[in-house]
Amino acid sequence: MRWWKVLGLAGLAGVAATGVVVARAERRRRAYTPEEIRARLRDRHAEASTPGTGPDAPA
Repeated sequence: MRWWKVLGLAGLAGVAATGVVVARAERRRRAYTPEEIRARLRDRHAEASTPGTGPDAPA
């Protein structure tokens, strides 16, 4: 019966850790101004539309 308690506590710890990670990512995402987001999107679009660059480019 004791291992059920350990398993339950481990599950609760996992849920709490996931919540912390999600909250931190949300705060980081909301820290950008709309102008910063637009600039980053434009940079990513320019990089993606340039042939020979990006994650699929040969090394």
